[in-house]
Amino acid sequence: MLKTGSSAPEFILEDENGSETSLTDLLQDGPLILYFYPADFTPGCTKEACDFRDIHNDIVSVGLQVVGVSPQNAKSHKKFRDEHKLPFKLLCDEDKVAVKMYDADGPLGFGVRRITYLINQGKKIQGAMQADLLIGKHKEFIERAVVLRETAGMRPQKPNS
Repeated sequence: MLKTGSSAPEFILEDENGSETSLTDLLQDGPLILYFYPADFTPGCTKEACDFRDIHNDIVSVGLQVVGVSPQNAKSHKKFRDEHKLPFKLLCDEDKVAVKMYDADGPLGFGVRRITYLINQGKKIQGAMQADLLIGKHKEFIERAVVLRETAGMRPQKPNS
């Protein structure tokens, strides 16, 4: 897992619709919760994605956004996203390029570690959580980030009229 305060590595990945996006592109819309998960449609990954879906309004209300990354292809991600009504992007990392850059590769290169990062618009990691089996820890991590931003008075910037 990358350390808090370190630089978030740049990547370009395809999303569930086949469109390429980069870390830089994503950060234009505000700080990012970037989470790595092993696979679409597995019980743990489905629970995690649905947990994030269920608190998504709270997340965006403080100017944060969520994006998931796993090794499945766009077709799998689109089906997973549609079936569970996920309101956030899922990025395809079939070659595990970003997975490796973000230290989310599984033991001996098998699978993907369950890691959630909070990345600011300056591409710095502000926080990180790794819990492969205790899936609820990731939701708690995000809820703490939301509360901290609320407490600090963080709200999305409104464009000047």
